[in-house]
Amino acid sequence: MAWALKLPLADEVIESGLVQDFDASLSGIGQELGAGAYSMSDVLALPIFKQEESSLPPDNENKILPFQYVLCAATSPAVKLHDETLTYLNQGQSYEIRMLDNRKLGELPEINGKLVKSIFRVVFHDRRLQYTEHQQLEGWRWNRPGDRILDIDIPMSVGIIDPRANPTQLNTVEFLWDPAKRTSVFIQVHCISTEFTMRKHGGEKGVPFRVQIDTFKENENGEYTEHLHSASCQIKVFKPKGADRKQKTDREKMEKRTPHEKEKYQPSYETTILTECSPWPEITYVNNSPSPGFNSSHSSFSLGEGNGSPNHQPEPPPPVTDNLLPTTTPQEAQQWLHRNRFSTFTRLFTNFSGADLLKLTRDDVIQICGPADGIRLFNALKGRMVRPRLTIYVCQESVQLREQQQQQQQPQKHEDGDANGTFFVYHAIYLEELTAVELTEKIAQLFSISPRQISQIYKQGPTGIHVLISDEMIQNFQEEACFILDTMKETNDSYHIILK
Repeated sequence: MAWALKLPLADEVIESGLVQDFDASLSGIGQELGAGAYSMSDVLALPIFKQEESSLPPDNENKILPFQYVLCAATSPAVKLHDETLTYLNQGQSYEIRMLDNRKLGELPEINGKLVKSIFRVVFHDRRLQYTEHQQLEGWRWNRPGDRILDIDIPMSVGIIDPRANPTQLNTVEFLWDPAKRTSVFIQVHCISTEFTMRKHGGEKGVPFRVQIDTFKENENGEYTEHLHSASCQIKVFKPKGADRKQKTDREKMEKRTPHEKEKYQPSYETTILTECSPWPEITYVNNSPSPGFNSSHSSFSLGEGNGSPNHQPEPPPPVTDNLLPTTTPQEAQQWLHRNRFSTFTRLFTNFSGADLLKLTRDDVIQICGPADGIRLFNALKGRMVRPRLTIYVCQESVQLREQQQQQQQPQKHEDGDANGTFFVYHAIYLEELTAVELTEKIAQLFSISPRQISQIYKQGPTGIHVLISDEMIQNFQEEACFILDTMKETNDSYHIILK
């Protein structure tokens, strides 16, 4: 038996009324906003979305920075949202930077009651100029002899101890300070942004700089090498009063914009807070490679004394190689870059290990460093040696005589030795300059004597004549030519060398 549920008439009327009310409430949504007025930013601005956004933890929320540096100069109002702040400074004017201790209770107790060291730098913001920073600073030094890029206004500064400025580093100053005491340092920037522009026809835009502060604590040896914190900000430097005029111009431009356009820009703040950044790479290596030269203390030069065995010949010192290995740490990689004249790229490759650098292709390196330095760095990474202009082989006279004697006793001789297994060794000499002086130095280095002990070098010519070696003669030597060295000893412990 089937049952059918039938609502009373009053209930049906109520139900139809609710449906009509619900449809009417929905139908007004699109009409109120309109098709052209719908904006996702308006939806995201609703309180419910703001609450969800604020509940998301930012990247650095859990990381409390130990220090905070505040530059007492207003930021530009013409900087878009989410871009880094930009601050205008006047050339030579003193600006205060407050050094604030931002540690929580119990944080970094090892520096309580102790001093820390901070290093201030003014560096380039544009990567293009970072590549040629050394050349740019040297050019500035040439045009402004005796001037510095960065200075400390010591009379106005408070709480700084032992301020120093290295004469060779025009853009760097350093000092000690106690985090527990009030510390404010006044800096002066003496270069202007337009001094480093490519074209100087007047009215060009100046390049931005960065003010970076690196703070270190003492290690066990009392040296300030343990990094604590680094922060930086972007600045532009104008001629005196120029920063004030630029700030006023930016403010007037922003006042002319519509309220909707103003929302895309940051407000101007009275001070500039330096943001955390990576520490500036330091040169921490000591170059222990031997300096080029000749050791004249040896007396084992045995040419012409009858002892021609290769086992008695002192071998030349092996060439000093400085190839990058896959096991090289990032710190060692930074040192390798400095040693091989790639200092301008150390900041770009701060976290690169040897394996990371060796994985870079030729196109990668050229794209990062530019064509000239990129090719040079790629060749250095791959350990490519430059092929010498000329290679010759030399052997002592006594070895050749022994070879002739053994050949007479045993006519059947192998190509590179006799039947008894005796080998005759030639030494390779690589020449680059193709000069008589270079050949003299190479032979002296080969046998561990001073070049001054070699008076002259001759080449045996037709009918046994001795022809004095000249630069032009060496330039006409055949590649991989073989020579036998004979000597004529003089009374004053010097020798004449004859190439046969």
